[in-house]
Amino acid sequence: MRSDRARGLTGAALLTACVVLTGTPAHGQPAPVELCTVEDSELSELSGLASDGTRWYAVGDGGSSVQVFVLDPATCAVRGQRTADNDPYDVEDLALAPDGALWLADTGDNRHNRKDVALHVLPEGSGAQLYRMSYPDSPHDAEALLLDRNGVPHIVTKEPLGWAGVYRPSQPLDPHATVPMERVGSVSLRATKTPGGPLQGSTGSVLVTGGSVSQDGTLVALRTYTEAYVYRSPDGDVLEALKGEPVRIPLPDEEQGEAIAWEPGGSLLSGSEGNEPIRRVSGADGNAADEPVTPSVPPGGDADQAQPATEEDGMSTGRALLLAGVVAALVVYLVGWRRRRS
Repeated sequence: MRSDRARGLTGAALLTACVVLTGTPAHGQPAPVELCTVEDSELSELSGLASDGTRWYAVGDGGSSVQVFVLDPATCAVRGQRTADNDPYDVEDLALAPDGALWLADTGDNRHNRKDVALHVLPEGSGAQLYRMSYPDSPHDAEALLLDRNGVPHIVTKEPLGWAGVYRPSQPLDPHATVPMERVGSVSLRATKTPGGPLQGSTGSVLVTGGSVSQDGTLVALRTYTEAYVYRSPDGDVLEALKGEPVRIPLPDEEQGEAIAWEPGGSLLSGSEGNEPIRRVSGADGNAADEPVTPSVPPGGDADQAQPATEEDGMSTGRALLLAGVVAALVVYLVGWRRRRS
């Protein structure tokens, strides 16, 4: 997402300031390690990453044609490009399919006025196929694409006040028609105090800005501006994975982190806008910590934990922020009323 869009969420950030948060980074998780810096100016708005083990694929959210950059993992230098003539609206994420095709999620919609969103699929070789999809309820801004091992795309929306929706096509994709999507799940993440991102307060810690599914389909990752959340999916079912308890991995001090990608060896790659270094979290697949870290007293309390994708238990971050805003407004009103009375 471009920086001007991030500034548009300032109001939500002010609401977040009303919430008292305590928290420390999740224990037992390796810290991100810098690998190399993306210096190409055309990737200054890096929004999506993918890896096949020998090459990285990167996409920005600007431009008037589909353009994927092939990067050298040792230096972050551009080795080549995969392009197509499609004119995208706002590409926000990237996924690599088992057959080598690259899927671009043209799903950005900060103003919530698009009648449909799109997927651009670039097979190995040349060309691209355009698929259009529509939401069943209303327009959404979305920056995360989860492509399962069967080639079914799942779009996760970016919601500052509420549950992030999980949508997928309700029928096979059709290059000649707009396919309706269905809402099949939701995700709510609790706010944290991890520093980073373009927003003040903790709003950036709950906004979903990217996603990735491992090569074998058994691991799902979602990211925000400041964290990554890893879900296990032994049978390759993305929706079932998102119902589970994730492992939280802090990704501190990124300017505007929107890119996340699994490597075949089980590490996670993290990238940000602003021509910042690509960072690696080794052992994110569980080799460094085989079980989710759940101390008897959770670090930082509930405000430092992720929630499974169910709306039946607890209060989502969005509801908490809304409640905090109402309480703050009530306090201001009562103070003013008492002053008038006196």
